[in-house]
Amino acid sequence: DVQLVESGGDSVQPGGSLRLSCAASGFTLSKFWMYWIRQAPGKELEWVSIIETSGATQYADSVKGRFTISRDSAKNTLYLQMNNLKTADTAIYYCATTPSGGGRGPGTQVTVS
Repeated sequence: DVQLVESGGDSVQPGGSLRLSCAASGFTLSKFWMYWIRQAPGKELEWVSIIETSGATQYADSVKGRFTISRDSAKNTLYLQMNNLKTADTAIYYCATTPSGGGRGPGTQVTVS
């Protein structure tokens, strides 16, 4: 079965850092464009970052310069390094195979306060 499972969320103070992980099973994530998306309380899903099959990356303006997406092909795992966190980054974070959240896992909660 195709499955994505996110982890690494926590409660941190503004300015702190976290690294989120997304373990993939049932498919090779390096063969797909992979997305991190998030949903803040009362808001819609928001695209955060993309890593293309080539390894090229893209970021939403709100996280550019603070977040870094990467993958480990040997571990079939996607990562999101988040630095200088802000209260506005509080959300449930998901990894997904589409920008609208297709195939996403259960998510991991990030709280910045």
